[in-house]
Amino acid sequence: MKIFETINIREADKITIENQQISYYQLMERAATEAFLWIKKHYADKETTFHVFCGRGNNGGDGLVIARLLHQDNYPVKINIIEEAGNPTPEYETALQLLKESGLENNKDADYTYEKRKLIYIDALFGVGLNRDLPQSVADTINKINRCEGSVISIDVPSGLFLDRPTDFAVESDIVLTFQFPKLAFYLPGNCKFVNRIVILDIGLDKGFIKNTPSDYSLTDLKDACARYRPVKPHAHKGTQGHALIIGGSYGKIGAVCLSAKAALKSGCGLVTAYIPKCGYEIMQSYFPEAMALTNGQEHLTNINFDVQPKAIGIGPGIGQEPETQQAIHDFLQRQNTPLVIDADALNILSQNKEWLTLLPENTILTPHPKELERLMGSWDNDFDKLDKIKAFSAKYKVVLVAKDAHTMVVYGNDVHINSTGNAALATGGSGDCLTGIITGLLAQGYNAVDAALFGVYLHGLTADIALPETGMQAFTASDIIKYIGRAYLKIEADCNQK
Repeated sequence: MKIFETINIREADKITIENQQISYYQLMERAATEAFLWIKKHYADKETTFHVFCGRGNNGGDGLVIARLLHQDNYPVKINIIEEAGNPTPEYETALQLLKESGLENNKDADYTYEKRKLIYIDALFGVGLNRDLPQSVADTINKINRCEGSVISIDVPSGLFLDRPTDFAVESDIVLTFQFPKLAFYLPGNCKFVNRIVILDIGLDKGFIKNTPSDYSLTDLKDACARYRPVKPHAHKGTQGHALIIGGSYGKIGAVCLSAKAALKSGCGLVTAYIPKCGYEIMQSYFPEAMALTNGQEHLTNINFDVQPKAIGIGPGIGQEPETQQAIHDFLQRQNTPLVIDADALNILSQNKEWLTLLPENTILTPHPKELERLMGSWDNDFDKLDKIKAFSAKYKVVLVAKDAHTMVVYGNDVHINSTGNAALATGGSGDCLTGIITGLLAQGYNAVDAALFGVYLHGLTADIALPETGMQAFTASDIIKYIGRAYLKIEADCNQK
């Protein structure tokens, strides 16, 4: 799903109005109706009071329409119009007149007693067009919303959130009902406190415009995952499903390479070989009997040399940073042209020897967490600066960079793909090792580097989404990722068949 900048969103509105021969107000009514229908579906109790905060621009107009529809459907509704929040537009004025005709009035001083799930605040102060600092009265209103005990629903964008630069202060939304397109700012780490849950509402914008307008940013959703998914062919056997080699492990860190190797096989490849130090041999054979094992060194790898011919290699989980291991990795990279995934301490070793980055085969996949990413490419001023540096790094070394975070981003040159699956349960030791194995296993099956990274991240996140109702957030472990890969595949297959 494409992620557009504000200028493209406004152009989509304009083209839609022209091609569908409707007015701007009719488009506003359509969008607000979709938001109302979502709210009605999820808050069916007619004793629920909605306190709607409206600006005076088009986002405020959306709020007025939602308030009128709620009122007409017999919900208790209170309106608070903030005069300093924007300038009236013709569409806002139309919405205001219809609101008054429905019998609702502005109740700017109203306050309500909180009762669980019986008071919902709707934020419709500012939308995608905000480009200036907030007036004090608007800031005071946002502070009031943020201190409230009820749930907060923002319409299109949490008010105060800038789409193209860092934000220090905005409505802290429980749910954002955003129109047609995801917005890049929603997925940036610095904005996590403003955006909890994102719901994308289809408001029928022009499909031709959406299809033909390019964007460097996209959200990896089910449709994108289905387009990249490669089902197992009926005549497949272990030789056709690919051979993955996982290189890693050191004394005390054999678990990492065990998780990675098992995740590779569970991703669907036919064979997995683990290249590990001798101290991990019995552990690997006991934990994961399906794996073949090659050994080198006693407590850490001192040389990387093998006679198997894998289709893809993952290196780094638990490998350590011993000088001999570092030299072994350098020598390995010098003669390497097999599709490659690099993670964990192998990334830290590259960070200490940045000249080795030029040895990486084109389309090598790097999977750093935030601190490893900072070691690789240096610090950044904010999330937007970080994105610019990631794209420059990817383009310079011709690598696919998987920037792990709450919303993991897969970057190849200027193309940025934001993952839509996963939750905080994945914030557990070994989660990244499993991701390395999954992506390596997909590469071994014949996925190209970008598809392996995108689909692997999506699959990895989906395991946590499926497991959460059964394990809870706190009890989820990296082993559960492996446990739920099969369930994740079944869900993808079922959902893809329905589309």
